[in-house]
Amino acid sequence: MKIVIVDDHPLVRKGVEMVASLEPDLEFAGFASNGREAVELIKNTNPDVALVDLRLPGEHGLDIIKKAREVDSSCRYIILTSYATKDEIQQAMNLGVEGYILKEALPEELLSAIRLVGRGRRYFDPVVVQHAMDYEKDYRENGVDELTPRELEVLASLARGMNNKTIAETLFITEHTVKKHIGQILEKLELQDRTQAALYAVSKGLNHHNNNNYSTGMIVSFK
Repeated sequence: MKIVIVDDHPLVRKGVEMVASLEPDLEFAGFASNGREAVELIKNTNPDVALVDLRLPGEHGLDIIKKAREVDSSCRYIILTSYATKDEIQQAMNLGVEGYILKEALPEELLSAIRLVGRGRRYFDPVVVQHAMDYEKDYRENGVDELTPRELEVLASLARGMNNKTIAETLFITEHTVKKHIGQILEKLELQDRTQAALYAVSKGLNHHNNNNYSTGMIVSFK
C-alpha cells in the first residue's frame, strides 16, 4: 500500500515515514509541504492513501484534497491534524474524506487507520467523534431506548453513512418514510441534524449494527 503525506512540519513527515518504513505492507512514496506540491506528488505517484494536514500556511487541507481529487480520483484521504473544530469535522464528513485522526494518536492507531482506509473502509478517531458531538452532556444515556425498532435501523444506517435513497432501498421503504423517521429520531434525541444523529449513533456503537464492515467513527455522505 503506497502512502504520501502533505504536511509542512519536517518532524511529522519524518515520523510518519519512519513508522511506515517498519511495515512490510506499506510504502512511503513521498511528501509535500503545500497544495501545489501535493497535487503534483499525488499525480505522479498515484498513492493509495494520502495523509493531509488540515492547516498549512495560507492553505486548508480540505481545499487541497478537492484539487488533488481532480488529478487522482482513486486516492483516499486521511486528515491528520493537531486539533479540529466541529465545523471542520463536519466539512470533512460532507466532503467524503475517508479518515480523520489526531496527531497525538499512537503509531499503532495511525497504522490501523491507514490500513482501514486503504482497504476501502473509513476511520474517524473516536476522540474526534466525541469532540464533534454538540448535544448536552446530560442527555439520557439510554436515549436510543425511546426509538422504535425501525427508527433504530434508520439511525444505524445514518451511522454507516447511508443517504436517504440507500436507506430506503435497504429497508424497503420510501424516501418520504425515511425522512419522517429521521425527523422523529432528531426530535426524540433532541439533536439538530442528521450529522449529529450519525455522530450520536457512532458514539453508541450503532455503526456496527448488523454490519461488520465499518470501524468506529465511520461517517460519510450526509445527503
